[in-house]
Amino acid sequence: MISFNVPEEVWRDYNWQIKNRIKTIGELQRYIRLTEDEVEGIKLTERLYPLAITPYYLSLIDPEDPGDPVRLQAIPRRAEVDEKVQSAGEPDPFREEGEIPGLTHRYPDRVLMSITTFCAVYCRHCMRKRIFSHGERARTKEEIDRMVAYIKEHEEVRDVLISGGEPLSLSNEKIEYILSRLREIKHVEIVRFGTRLPVLAPQRFFDEKLLSILEKYSPIWINTHFNHPKEITELSEEAVDRILRRGIPVNNQTVLLKGVNDNPQTMLELFRKLLRIKVKPQYLFHCDPVKGAVHFRTTVDKGLEIMRYLRGRISGMGIPTYAVDLPGGKGKVPLLPDYVVSRVGNVFTFESFEGDRVEYRIDELT
Repeated sequence: MISFNVPEEVWRDYNWQIKNRIKTIGELQRYIRLTEDEVEGIKLTERLYPLAITPYYLSLIDPEDPGDPVRLQAIPRRAEVDEKVQSAGEPDPFREEGEIPGLTHRYPDRVLMSITTFCAVYCRHCMRKRIFSHGERARTKEEIDRMVAYIKEHEEVRDVLISGGEPLSLSNEKIEYILSRLREIKHVEIVRFGTRLPVLAPQRFFDEKLLSILEKYSPIWINTHFNHPKEITELSEEAVDRILRRGIPVNNQTVLLKGVNDNPQTMLELFRKLLRIKVKPQYLFHCDPVKGAVHFRTTVDKGLEIMRYLRGRISGMGIPTYAVDLPGGKGKVPLLPDYVVSRVGNVFTFESFEGDRVEYRIDELT
């Protein structure tokens, strides 16, 4: 694995991690012998889908393995701008962009606030790759106030998801400003953060002031994004533990990615490790048809195969909902393996997780 040879107190400093992100071919080649595919990929995506990797996340990569699952998520390849990949996807297939910049109101009871284009790492499979080329900027106070005013006017909204980019990359002061404004709205019951910092820069959660702010405006939920067992480390476990001790639940939303985690054994190991660190596997998302990320997509059958494999090998709380996010902003739909083999009247034949066929009669009481 890759070593940066810095003192532990420096390595545990979030600001150092962000300041020292690897952003160029030259910097990356100090640690990894890049393949021709990667070199070309970095050059071709430079202005479209730029590169940035925290030292911490880079340290998880096996520099001798071009197929390393962390490497595939962090380092550009030629496929991102391949003509077929570009033509197969859309920049914004879910119609997130609305009349108010940064605000999406898709479901009646909840809204999405995208408050920054900055990310600690620019993940190559990101569903919002369209924002990569916009530069690293946060929403202004005026833009935030406009979003909050909309939410205040719509009393049906009870759940607010704050995302980005990386929302918890903002200063503590700005995070508190947003939360305080939302908590002034009586009908907002739940606030969630969509953050990958427990995976990419867990040092952010060693900041007691940030944790105190999140605890102060509870109920707060954290939705994070572990995709592979390698991403669960001692530091990420420590970050999760610090969050949980402030009464903030942590859920995980994995994306099914070709070459990264598209086999049943990898997913089983991932979900077992998540339960061990007390993170609930909430969703397994089918990879979205996003321009620049289509090469990560598998078949739906592969996802169903994984879901079938999990049943009986891990407790129910470790099995996520496999879901597809429908294009056009039509929302998420769950996908499940079919365990009903046949039905005759009120007699069902089911297939067990071991493949046995079992009759089950359902009689209604009158």
